[in-house]
Amino acid sequence: ALAYGSLVLMALLPIFFGALRSVSCAKSKNSSEMPETITSRDAARFPIVASCTLLGLYLFFKIFSQEYINLLLSMYFFVLGILALSHTISPMMNRFFPANFPNKQYQLLFTQGFGESKEEIVNYEFDTKDLVCLALSSVVGVWYLLRKHWIANNLFGLAFSLNGVELLHLNNVSTGCILLGGLFIYDVFWVFGTNVMVTVAKSFEAPIKLVFPQDLLEKGLEADNFAMLGLGDIVIPGIFIALLLRFDISLKKNTHTYFYTSFVAYIFGLGLTIFIMHIFKHAQPALLYLVPACIGFPLLVALAKGEVTEMFSYESSAEILPHTPRLTHFPTVSGSPASLADSMQQKLSCPRRRRQQSPSAM
Repeated sequence: ALAYGSLVLMALLPIFFGALRSVSCAKSKNSSEMPETITSRDAARFPIVASCTLLGLYLFFKIFSQEYINLLLSMYFFVLGILALSHTISPMMNRFFPANFPNKQYQLLFTQGFGESKEEIVNYEFDTKDLVCLALSSVVGVWYLLRKHWIANNLFGLAFSLNGVELLHLNNVSTGCILLGGLFIYDVFWVFGTNVMVTVAKSFEAPIKLVFPQDLLEKGLEADNFAMLGLGDIVIPGIFIALLLRFDISLKKNTHTYFYTSFVAYIFGLGLTIFIMHIFKHAQPALLYLVPACIGFPLLVALAKGEVTEMFSYESSAEILPHTPRLTHFPTVSGSPASLADSMQQKLSCPRRRRQQSPSAM
């Protein structure tokens, strides 16, 4: 009860706060803070790309030494985790800095080519406060790198989840249904049809899942028998719940009916997942229960209120995200996927000064 209750609580935190921050991110007039919008085409391709990635990881673990693969992944997620955690704690840390804090501005610029053909690869603007947040996040990163402790893993996992919900936006409910429906089939197939998902989840030593020890009361913080929840089971329903919050706001009725309904539906779906897993003693694809709950509950409310047409005609990108770059490709950038949005925007418009964001893709 302690382990799974803690997992549910940890899953709810990034969804709730990520959805709230996604609204402010969507309304921001600063182009550097614009989220990435997933279109219906992206949503349809997502399960295929995810399946290829999952199968590739499975084959890597079967062919090559698990130790070396996890070492490489640990270094990669060490960098990503520090950036994601720094971006997450930055709003909170700003409250602790005194008014007379000497806050200097810095810029890290990396370009390619000369003259008119010059192209920005990385344009990272930061200040002294950002450096303090990076330093604090680096302490957690070193802790994770050296000990692989479950607390450090969860700090990074929560940061990834919150950034994913905040900075990945669905453009409408239809796209959300396509994405969730496709990943519903993906999750069921790879868990029940093969042992690929479970094998990769147990072999992959990276903060791509939240874990909590089931033997915490017996062994304390050094416990090693973990219950786990993949970050995809948080971020994917989370961005759909965030879309419903923006839909609530667009109705201008000063109520958040669909947001709270989907939030309760997520709790119900996750609780049902844990219950079925406990009964059958077998790993369960969480999206098998989360997808029908997160789509079905709000749809029933819309039917009862006669707002089904408004729900499916709502276009997030048209109302409050008029200039959001479309997530149609994944450019190669150095450093972290934090610069995905920057790189995409540079290809769509002339180069401009912008601030590099936290990781926005899982």
